[in-house]
Amino acid sequence: MGESYKYIIIGCGMMGAAAARHLAEQTDGVALIGPDEPKDAARHEGVFASHYDEARITRTIDPDPVWALLAKRSIARYGEIAAQSGIEFFHPTGCLMVGPERGGRDPYVADICAAAERVGADVELIDDRRLAERFSYFSFGSGCEGVFEAAEAGYVNPRRLVEAQSVLARRAGATVITDTVVSTQESGGSVLVRTAEGREVRGDKVLVAAGGFSIAENLLPRPVYARTVSFFEIPEAELSRYAGMPSLIHQPDDPRDHIYLLPPVRYPDGKTYLKIGGDPDDLRLETEPDIRAWFRSGGRAGTRDHLKRIIDGLVPDLAGAPLSMAACVTSFTPNNYPAIGFASDRIAVMTGGCGTAAKSSDEIGRLGAALLHGGALDEAAYGDVFRPAFR
Repeated sequence: MGESYKYIIIGCGMMGAAAARHLAEQTDGVALIGPDEPKDAARHEGVFASHYDEARITRTIDPDPVWALLAKRSIARYGEIAAQSGIEFFHPTGCLMVGPERGGRDPYVADICAAAERVGADVELIDDRRLAERFSYFSFGSGCEGVFEAAEAGYVNPRRLVEAQSVLARRAGATVITDTVVSTQESGGSVLVRTAEGREVRGDKVLVAAGGFSIAENLLPRPVYARTVSFFEIPEAELSRYAGMPSLIHQPDDPRDHIYLLPPVRYPDGKTYLKIGGDPDDLRLETEPDIRAWFRSGGRAGTRDHLKRIIDGLVPDLAGAPLSMAACVTSFTPNNYPAIGFASDRIAVMTGGCGTAAKSSDEIGRLGAALLHGGALDEAAYGDVFRPAFR
C-alpha cells in the first residue's frame, strides 16, 4: 500500500506551493509533490520551473480588472506570509510604466491611468522632462509619459516566495514530497499518482499545478511558449549609479520593443544583474521533451541580441556590460486567464500564468485550494473566467 492523502497538489512552483499552504491551513491530509531546483540546469534531464529566479515585477495596476484583483489580493498578503515564515521576498522599489504621451495613437498610458483609478492605486503621472531628471539612468527620449506606483509595487523574489509558502504549508501539516510526477490515473474511487522515483501516492482529489509541464502526455496538454531573459552584470563600484531604480515596464513608439526590466538584484553567484525580458516573437514548444531541451539550451541568442539593442538605447551606461541569458517558459489559455477547474471528477487543473501570474500567485493558489476543498471558486468577485477549455 502506498501513501494516501485527501488532497495532492502536483507542482511545487509559485501557484502550487500557495495552494498547498491555503489547503493545509483549512484541512489535514495535504501533500505537495514537486522536485527541488536542479543544481546544473544544462545537464539536468528532469523537469524545470520558471520560478528559478531572483526577481519578478509586482504591482497592483493592471488594465484587466480580473488580473488587477488577483494582484491586489495577493500583494495584500505579502506581509503576512513574510512575517509568519520569517522569509523576506517582497522588495518595494516601486514600478514605473512608461509609454507615448496621451493624445496619440497608443492608449497605453491612458489605459494605465484608468486602471490605477479603478483599483484605487496611489500613482504619480510624470512627463518626459521630469522622467529624465528623476530617473537619469534611463533614456526614454521625448514625447513620453510615466505612471509611477511607489507603494505595493516593485519586485518579488520567486525562489524565496516559494520557499515561504512551502515552509508555511509544512508548518500547517502538509507533506512535501520532492519527487517528479509522471502520471495521474483515476481508479478505485481515488487518484493514483506515480513519480519518476518509483513512488505511488493516492489522493481523494488532485490539483495539477505543473506550469508549462502540464503539457506532459499523461497530465494535461496546454500551449507553452519559450521565453528568453537577458542579464547585464553591474560591478559593485557602479551600483550607486542605479540607486533607487524601480521596476520598469516600457512601451516605446514601436510596440515590438515593449520590455519589462528589473532593477539591479544580487544573484546566487554573488554578482549583481539588471534583468530585461520581452521576446520579439513567439516560439511555441509542442511537447514536454521540447520544454526540457529548451530549458537546457539557456535561451535564444537572437532574443538576447534584441534585448541588448534595447538596453543600449534605454540604459546607455550598460552598453558595454557583460551579458548573459536564461530560458524560461510561459503557458497561456484561450482567454488569457489562469485555468482553474476540474478535468474529471477527481482531477483538477490550475495552470496558465499567461506571463503575468508571479505577483498574483498567492491568490491564484487560494482559488485552486478553494476549488479542491469546496468545489467552487469566488465567482461573485471574478465571474466565470477561470473555467478550463480542454481539448
